[in-house]
Amino acid sequence: MNVGIGLPIGDPTTLLTWARRADAGPFSTLGLLDRLVYDNPEPLVALAVLAGATSRIRVQTEVLLAPLRDTALLAKQAATLDRLTGGRLVLGLGIGGREDDHRATGTDPRTRGRRLDEQMATLCRLWWGEPYGDGVGPIGPAPARPGGPEVLFGGFKPAALERVARWGDGFLAAAPPSWAGGLFDTVRGFWKEYGRDGEPRLVAQVNVALGPQGVLDDARARMHAYYAFTGAPDRMTADLLTTPAEIRAALTAFADLGADEVMLYCYGLDPDQVDRLADLL
Repeated sequence: MNVGIGLPIGDPTTLLTWARRADAGPFSTLGLLDRLVYDNPEPLVALAVLAGATSRIRVQTEVLLAPLRDTALLAKQAATLDRLTGGRLVLGLGIGGREDDHRATGTDPRTRGRRLDEQMATLCRLWWGEPYGDGVGPIGPAPARPGGPEVLFGGFKPAALERVARWGDGFLAAAPPSWAGGLFDTVRGFWKEYGRDGEPRLVAQVNVALGPQGVLDDARARMHAYYAFTGAPDRMTADLLTTPAEIRAALTAFADLGADEVMLYCYGLDPDQVDRLADLL
């Protein structure tokens, strides 16, 4: 099972240090979340910089809020990044749950799932080199991987899990092992129902902080601020894993569920966490 690093969003200037250390270590992927109305770096721009500073590690949006974006431009941006990285892009996609993000782009949150499905139909067509339509030709460049970069979908509702089988390559589960197992089984069921070959790639995500008390306090404070919109940020920070034993137990639990990869998502800014997590592995 592979293990990746979810990058902190509090200070974009630290991300090059995180990325270079992770690229030199045992980690498989760099992940970066997406918000619009928040003090975080735009993920496609940031990951393009990080990809240029690394040589082997994958770069993954976790997850990109596709309904907020113009579809044709997203197709071009993703194909460009995939091509320039030699296929290292993993495009994690979701619909987003924050009203202010949708208000800022003038998109309707009530139709976000339907819009994502429509976007996927267009993205797939464009990545195969077909015309956009209505007198508009193809939109290049061709991605490194024929048909487009690897696509994962995040979410919890049946429509999101079915979307994995309809359009994607795998599933990103931001849930503890006690919940993720049922989500994995549902995704596998849809995969078979749609007659897909092989198995969906299953990626789990857990929130971690590793280091002295100051690192843990910093991580909790930043995580609390990020989840304040839920009205229950204390519940989210209570699930933060802060010891090697807790993190190892989570990795074992996800391996037992058949996960292909676990993303260790960090909110605290201390880049020495990369080395501590590498030693843990």
